[in-house]
Amino acid sequence: MGEEKHYWLLKTEPGEWSWEDQAANGGVTKWDGVKNKQAQKNLKSMKLGDLCFFYHSGAKARRVVGVVAVVREWYSDGGDDGVVDVKAVGEMRRPVDLKEMKGEKGLKGFALFRQPRLSVVPVPEDVWIRVCDLGGGYQGDGTVLESHDSDGESGEEEDD
Repeated sequence: MGEEKHYWLLKTEPGEWSWEDQAANGGVTKWDGVKNKQAQKNLKSMKLGDLCFFYHSGAKARRVVGVVAVVREWYSDGGDDGVVDVKAVGEMRRPVDLKEMKGEKGLKGFALFRQPRLSVVPVPEDVWIRVCDLGGGYQGDGTVLESHDSDGESGEEEDD
């Protein structure tokens, strides 16, 4: 029996490291610069294959913009802190902003709201599913979107 998959949210200022930066050059990078002890503990808890929301923080852009997967578990970066390696999985079909998430009844207890300065946040599975629904999923998630044309016929849109 395989290990249970866990979900996370990783915050970054888009001016320092954006989704476009993450998705470039094969999409793999080490997630570094995490100094907070609780955030480091969360990094250490990540397992190979765990999925993470890629969240743009900052005054202008507080929103989930993509999904990355853990491709290397926690390792020391030479100091007291450590890093994980993550790979871009797919961009959200529609970014989900903080205000929208806060307005969702089922997301009220989300740690993102309780600990707004924490840069690595655990995401319960039900929250993961709801945020993915709000954003229409993410490219590469395997879902096929349906659209209805003017005569009411259902047509499929291709997944990018």
